Amino acid sequence: MKHHATSSLATGAAYAVVGAGALLMLAPFWFMFVFGTHPRGEIFRLPPPAFFGSALLENLGILTAKLPFWHNVGWSLYVALMSTGLTLLFCSMGGYAFARLEFRGKNALFGFVMGTMLLPTFMNMIPTFMVMDALGWIDQHRALYIPGAASAFGIFLVRQYAGSAIPKELVEAARMDGCSEWGIYWRIALPLLRPALGTLGLVTFIGSWNNFMAPLVVMRSTAHYTLPLALRTLQAPSSTEWGALMAGSAIATLPLIVLFAISSRQLIAGLTAGAVK
Repeated sequence: MKHHATSSLATGAAYAVVGAGALLMLAPFWFMFVFGTHPRGEIFRLPPPAFFGSALLENLGILTAKLPFWHNVGWSLYVALMSTGLTLLFCSMGGYAFARLEFRGKNALFGFVMGTMLLPTFMNMIPTFMVMDALGWIDQHRALYIPGAASAFGIFLVRQYAGSAIPKELVEAARMDGCSEWGIYWRIALPLLRPALGTLGLVTFIGSWNNFMAPLVVMRSTAHYTLPLALRTLQAPSSTEWGALMAGSAIATLPLIVLFAISSRQLIAGLTAGAVK
């Protein structure tokens, strides 16, 4: 009986700690949505407002007056979708090839691909700008989704999953039946890779939607900005319309919250799949 009481107390304490941590993590999101419905003057009062106000339309009016906001939303969606589609295509090809094809230098090439993950992101900024400038892609949205289409992380994720999800015997049987390598990839590998590709697609879409550094390096005109960079232009040393900024941030965050809430199980399952064979 005493052991049961101790176990219940420990379980309650664990739930309390997890609940407190969840509240701390959710608090910034809650206040972002709340502040988006209040004017600038009310946000900085003490104590700050904890519930929704009535200035949402006013803040949206300020937002659309200072920015081509809905164009920025459209460009963010376009770049995120293109980035996701190209990443799924190239990373599924690369991951499947490293997992189930045999060719000279495969291990060395895979090691090189993995080695690129060791490079800090800021080291790629100047080379990326120079290449995009040489191609004439400055202020072009293709500069945001083509350079990272074959990501090392995506190739690694698909390769690890393909190693356990696509049996060698199945591939060899398809070859013996006369199926081409492209046919094996398209008809056999892709359907079996669907869980990993779903996870990779979610991670890529979220990363592209939130990307700030790449647009900062290559984009020049406000009308072509994606959402993170466009919202950053609203900040000024003494005249930032924080209500409008919070409203824009809430609109930018809402799709990701809904997407993650719908697909969180698949995201976690896909990231852990293939880790244990």
